[in-house]
Amino acid sequence: MKKDREDIKAMFDAIAPRYDLLNHLLSVGIDKGWRRKVVKKVAKNKPSTILDMATGTADLAIALSRKNPNAHIIGGDLSPEMLAVGREKVRKLSLDKRITLEECDALNIQFDENQFDIVTCSFGVRNFENLAKGLSQMYKVNKKGGKVYILEFSKPKKGILSAFYLFYFKRILPLIGRLVSKDDRAYTYLPDSVLSFPDGDDFISILKSVGYVNCKYKTLSFGIASIYEGEK
Repeated sequence: MKKDREDIKAMFDAIAPRYDLLNHLLSVGIDKGWRRKVVKKVAKNKPSTILDMATGTADLAIALSRKNPNAHIIGGDLSPEMLAVGREKVRKLSLDKRITLEECDALNIQFDENQFDIVTCSFGVRNFENLAKGLSQMYKVNKKGGKVYILEFSKPKKGILSAFYLFYFKRILPLIGRLVSKDDRAYTYLPDSVLSFPDGDDFISILKSVGYVNCKYKTLSFGIASIYEGEK
C-alpha cells in the first residue's frame, strides 16, 4: 500500500541512525559502485549547480562533491533526522561550503525554475507520493539543456536470479532490516515499494510525459538497479 508523505517522513526519521549501516549491509556494498556510475555520468557535464533530491544521509551528494569540486550541491529531503546524519557526515569531511542540506518536499520543490544544471535522485523516487508530480518538480528546477540522473532499484525479469531476488526482497531483507533497525515498517515497506515501482520502459514513459527528452536507461548488476537519464 502506498504511503503518504507523513508516513514516509516518520519512517525514515525512525531508521536514520542505522540507515547507512543497513543500506550497505543489505546491498553487500554494491550500492557504492552504483553511485560511482552516476557520479561519473554527472561529471561529464561539468556542472556548477546540482540538486540531489531525496538525498537521505547525503551519500550521493558527498560523492558528487568529491568528483565535482567546483559545483555547489544542494541536497533536499523530507526527513529531518536523515538530514541531521548527513550534515554530520558533511561537516566531518569539511564539505560544508560545497554541500547544503535542506528539508524539502519533492512534490513542492521551493527552488527557482531553471536553477540547476543537474538534478539527481538515488533510491528516492519510488517513495514519492505522486511519482509524475515529483518528476515534474525536478524538471521545473532543471536548467534548459540540463540533465536528470536517477538511480533506482529495478526488477530482474526472469530466470533463477529473478526468483532469488524476489525471495531475498520478500523474506530475507525485511528480517535483517527489522533486527538491525528495530523498525517493522521500513523494511517491510522497502520490498513492496520496489516490486510495485514502474521500472524500465514504464519509468522512461513517465520521464517523457513530464517533459524530459533523450531519455534512456542502463540496468546494473543483472537488472537489480537502473540508472535513468533525461534532458530538459
